[in-house]
Amino acid sequence: MTDWTQVVDAHGAVGRVPLLLDQVEREEVPEAWDELWDRLCLHGETVSAASFAALPRLAALAPACAQALELASAIVRGTLRHPDGEALLAGCPNEVARLRKLVDQRLRTRPAYYNRLFGDLLALAGQYHWSASMGDFTDDFYAVSCPDCEAEVTIAVGDYGSYAAIRDWDQGDTERRPLRPAQPEKLRDPGR
Repeated sequence: MTDWTQVVDAHGAVGRVPLLLDQVEREEVPEAWDELWDRLCLHGETVSAASFAALPRLAALAPACAQALELASAIVRGTLRHPDGEALLAGCPNEVARLRKLVDQRLRTRPAYYNRLFGDLLALAGQYHWSASMGDFTDDFYAVSCPDCEAEVTIAVGDYGSYAAIRDWDQGDTERRPLRPAQPEKLRDPGR
């Protein structure tokens, strides 16, 4: 049982989150969801100890409540933004598995918000970095490490072209190389 007098939310407060969870469970106050988001996943990314403490209750609501699934998934996506996030999340393995199954089921329906859900699924599978880099992949730059030499490389995808380069802030992208598809059999983990 969580001692909510010891669990701090994103605003540094204690005790408010369980009251809000009670309200959303009883569907008493629709505005409670807005405050829960604010306290558990501030600006859609800042998580706290209270965020992870709330996961069991959010996971229990998630099968029948899209808002609970979305908030729980956002909390998991924010795991690396909290210094103890991975340790706190490790205390909820059953909830993470349940959420991962629900997200996977929703993905199979090909919803309009597929990319966000796919990012959620990656986070729920423990792939926080991949989840965090999930954009729409239509026009963006991504900073990554070269898999061969570990040098910092910029990947451009979209209106500016599709290439890898070394970014020099004075000279721009130097040593541009076109992107080539990888051989699927050489990929591992989520990249495959």
